[in-house]
Amino acid sequence: MEKRIAESLGLSVSQVRGTVKLLDDGNTVPFIARYRKEQTGNLDEVQIRDVASKADEIRQLEDRRETILRSVEEQGELTGELKKQILKAATLARLEDLYAPYRPKRLTRGRKAREAGLEPVARAIEEGRDPYSLAPEFRCEEFADEQAVVDGAKDILAEEMADDAEIREYVRDQARRKGQLRCRKRRGAEGDKKYEMYTEFSAPLRRIKPHQVLAIRRGEQEKELSAGLDVDDERLIAWICKQRIHSGGRARQVHREAIEDGYSRLLHPSIERDLRRELEDVADEHAIDVFAVNLKNLLLQPPMPRRVILGIDPGMRTGCKMAVIGPTGQLLDTGHFYIHDGRKREAPDQILKLVRQYDAELVAIGNGTGSRETESAVASALRSVDGVQYAVIDEAGASVYSASDVARREFPDLDVSVRGAVSIARRLQDPLAELVKIDPKSIGVGMYQHDVNQVALQQSLEAVIEDVVNSVGVDLNSASDSLLAQVAGVGPTLARRIVGHRDRKGPFSSRQELEDVSGIGAKTFEQCAGFLRIRKGKEPLDNTSIHPESYELARALLDEARVPLGDRGLEAALRNLRKRGRLQAMAEEHGVGELTLADICDALVEPGRDPRDELDPPKLRSDVLTMKDLREGMRLEGTVRNVVDFGAFVDIGVKQDGLVHVSEMADRFVKNPYDEVSVGDRIEVMILSVDADRGRIGLSMKAVQ
Repeated sequence: MEKRIAESLGLSVSQVRGTVKLLDDGNTVPFIARYRKEQTGNLDEVQIRDVASKADEIRQLEDRRETILRSVEEQGELTGELKKQILKAATLARLEDLYAPYRPKRLTRGRKAREAGLEPVARAIEEGRDPYSLAPEFRCEEFADEQAVVDGAKDILAEEMADDAEIREYVRDQARRKGQLRCRKRRGAEGDKKYEMYTEFSAPLRRIKPHQVLAIRRGEQEKELSAGLDVDDERLIAWICKQRIHSGGRARQVHREAIEDGYSRLLHPSIERDLRRELEDVADEHAIDVFAVNLKNLLLQPPMPRRVILGIDPGMRTGCKMAVIGPTGQLLDTGHFYIHDGRKREAPDQILKLVRQYDAELVAIGNGTGSRETESAVASALRSVDGVQYAVIDEAGASVYSASDVARREFPDLDVSVRGAVSIARRLQDPLAELVKIDPKSIGVGMYQHDVNQVALQQSLEAVIEDVVNSVGVDLNSASDSLLAQVAGVGPTLARRIVGHRDRKGPFSSRQELEDVSGIGAKTFEQCAGFLRIRKGKEPLDNTSIHPESYELARALLDEARVPLGDRGLEAALRNLRKRGRLQAMAEEHGVGELTLADICDALVEPGRDPRDELDPPKLRSDVLTMKDLREGMRLEGTVRNVVDFGAFVDIGVKQDGLVHVSEMADRFVKNPYDEVSVGDRIEVMILSVDADRGRIGLSMKAVQ
C-alpha cells in the first residue's frame, strides 16, 4: 500500500510508511505535522491528509475487492482468469466493470428471458444460426410467439454486451477522451438569465471547467437546463459489433440490433452516469479546495487585539444595533440608532456617545442591508474625534451565530440582533476566535458550496479550521470552548471541561496542570499541549510552540547560549553554537532530529510569534465613498473578499464589491487566480467600468502594475 500511495502522491515510501503508522497510532494531523517531522520527512498538513485520504481509498478498494471475490465465489462463477483480473484491478471502476455480470440484479428484461429458458436462442444467434428457426420450440406463456422469443434472446445479448468489462472500459475511455458535455435550455423552463450562457453550450469532457460543471448541475436541479453526453455512437457501436459478432446471415442482423439496443438503452446511459459523476467529483473537489483556501486566508486575517471596539449591525426597519466590547472581547454596553425617517439625524450623536464613553478606538460596521447609510453616520460621527477609524466587516454568518447555541450560552439575555453586533466587533478584534463559532459554510467565501458533497466539504473545512487554529496557537486562559475545541486532540466535550475547570480553579499556571482536567490523559496531553499557550505562567516555555517533551533540550540550549528566552542576542548565540557543532551534538543527546531542532530554536528566538502578524492588517477608513464617487481610470486600494475561478471580488469602500476578472490580473495569461491573490490581500486596482443600475464595478490589477 505504501508504494502505491507514494507513487500517486510523488512521495518517498519512507515518508508514507512513517505517516501511515503515526496516523494508525491515533495521532492528529497537526501534531504529526508539527512535532513528528523526522518520521514524515517534513510533510505538511495538506500532504499528511492526502496520505490519509489515499490510504482510506486503497483500503476501501481492497475491502470491495474482497467482497466481490466472495460474492462471485459463492455464485460458483469464480474462474482462475476472473480471479486474476479482479486481483489485478487498480481502480474501483474496473472492479465494478468486472463484477457487473455477477451483480445481483432486479428483474430485468434479460433476466426475465433467461428465467424463461431463452438463453439457447441467444447462443444460437452468437453462433450464426437463424434464431427464428429455433424460436417455435421455446415459446411459452410470457414469450408466446417467435418474434417475442427472438426479442427475449436479443435482451439477453444486450445485457451481456453492456456488462462486458472490456467493452465498458473501452467505451468509457473513448467517451472520456473524445466526448462532449452538451447542455441546452430545458423544454418548458422559464429561462433564468443566470443560465443564459448554458442554453446552447457544448464543451469537451477533457476541457470543461469545474465551475461550468457545477453551474450546469445546479441548472438541471432547478429544471432550467438539460444536459447529456455527446459521443460518436455509430463508431462505438461499429467497434462493439466487431468485437462481438463473428457470423453472417440473418443472425448477424439480429445480433447487431441487440447491440444497438443494449448500447442506447443500457451502456450509453451507464457510461454517461459514470462520466458525469467523474466530472462532478472533480468539480466538487475543486470547489471544496477553493472554499478551503479562501477560508484559510480569511481565518488568518490579522487581529486588532486588546482594543475597545464598537460593533454595529446595520438595519433599516428595526434600526442599527450597537455593542461595545472591551480589550478581551467582553461586552461593555449596547445601544441602537435609526438610519431612516427623521431619526437618522440623531444617529451620529448616538454613535459618538458610546465612542467617547468607552474610549473606543475602532468601529466595526457589518456590510449587510443599510451598511452604506450606517457608514455615512459613522463617518459623520468620527469627524468629531481624533484617531478613531472604522472598518467595514463581512458579516456573512453573523445571523447564524446570533441564533446558535454558542451565542445563547455566551449571552442568554441578549437580543439576537445585538449578539450580531458583538460578533461583528469581535471579528475585527480577533477574526479567528470569532469565526470558529460559525458554520464555515455560512461565511460566504466559497463557490457553489451548497451544491457540492456536503460531507466532503464539512471535512475539508473542519481540517482548515483545525490547521489554522493549531498553527496560530491558543491562549489556554482566555480562549472560548469553541476555539479550544479546534485544538488537536481536544474536541467539544474536553473543551467545555477545560473551561469549566478554569472557571472553578482559576487560570492555568502551567501546561502540566491540563492533566488535572477530567478526560485528559497522557495521549490527549501529548497531542494538544504544544498548541496551547500560557502567558506569564510558571514555565516561560509554556508561551512557545515548543512541546513539553522537548523542554529539557530547550533549557539546555538556553543554558549553553547564556542568553534569556526571546532576547535579541539569542539568535546569534544559537547560530554560534551551530557553527561549533554544539547544537547538533545536544540534539543527538536528547534524541531530537534536525528538523525539530530548527523549530525549537525558532521558538526560543520568537517565543510569542503569531503568523498572522506578517499579513496585511484590515483596511481602516475615516470617510465614506459611494458609487457616485467612482470614475473610470480612478486608482484605489481594496481588500480581496472572495476568489473564484474567473477572478476576485474586491471591497473598494463602496457597498458593492468590484470584480477583477482573471484576464485583468496580470499582463500575462493567468491560469489560476488563486496564485495571484488571496482573501484578505490589500491590492491596488483601477476602475474599468461602473454600472450603477446593475451594481457592477469592473476593476483591473494589471492596469496599475
